[in-house]
Amino acid sequence: MRTPFNQPIVTHIYTADPSAHVFEGKLYIYPSHDLDHNEPSNDNGDQYKMEDYHVLSIDEIGGEVTDHGQVLHVRDVPWASKQMWAPDAAYKNGKYYLFFPARDHEDVFRIGVATSMSPQGPFEAEPHYIPGSFSIDPAVLVDDDNQSYMYFGGLWGGQLEKWQSGSYKPDVAEGPPHDQPALGPYVAKLSEDMLSFEGQPQQISIVDEDGNPILAGDEERRYFEGPWMHKHHNLYYLSYSTGTTHQIVYAVSENPQGPFQYKGVILSPVVGWTTHHSIVEFNGKWFLFYHDSSLSEGVNHKRCVKYVELNIGEDGTIETIHPYEVIEAEA
Repeated sequence: MRTPFNQPIVTHIYTADPSAHVFEGKLYIYPSHDLDHNEPSNDNGDQYKMEDYHVLSIDEIGGEVTDHGQVLHVRDVPWASKQMWAPDAAYKNGKYYLFFPARDHEDVFRIGVATSMSPQGPFEAEPHYIPGSFSIDPAVLVDDDNQSYMYFGGLWGGQLEKWQSGSYKPDVAEGPPHDQPALGPYVAKLSEDMLSFEGQPQQISIVDEDGNPILAGDEERRYFEGPWMHKHHNLYYLSYSTGTTHQIVYAVSENPQGPFQYKGVILSPVVGWTTHHSIVEFNGKWFLFYHDSSLSEGVNHKRCVKYVELNIGEDGTIETIHPYEVIEAEA
């Protein structure tokens, strides 16, 4: 069977920011849902007006994708006002958790959680956001010892710069000087019931091969948004978007809370402003899920989810993918 990589997995709606997981023997994808409009874009991300979430599933690589429909809408989240951006999902305690960012009624991004007894939803939102949460792009790892961690944060429209002091400062727009350590994503241990943080979130340090922090001016390697965590051969892989240089890169650590040492590029730039990804193992192979704007011919708020097989070497290094050179591969 031939598998059509570099093709949108669905075309009836615009999808982005895919979080892929294996639940109950299937691949489930939890994307954001881009709305079709023609308003202009800006660095604050106002063009990303997403209001709801759909759940997609695949029985086998190359197989038909099922859209399980709308599973959560902003109107069903008491604390949220707009912009249901990139989500993630996790399974623990016999139930499924959907973690998602949205702006609260004071226009501040927070992270909420909704639950379901089924991986395909629908999900019921908790009445309040996670206390102490902020910014965007939650990604959750349930580790082998059953401890759960949330990774999150994004620059610019994701408001991470506004939290540099430890509290929200709405007038702050700049990050550190270019010759100072870059802002990193945050990590927080999750409570046993997955509904709150254990302690304060801590900023993750990303360093180079000599142990020196990646600097804010190093746009080829510094963190911008979209963290993802996967584990392979007892190493933790933190992957993320560099934003302005449009790459997905990765760093590794023996500790889920870091520090993480930068290693290289996973995905070269795609059509559209940037991308957001996830990495998952399914039936003995690793896959990268990501999005681009090819379905809309480059409109960066009308995106489509795609996937490609990921090659991880015996030494743990990840082979760089150039997505438009990979059209199809053996499943």
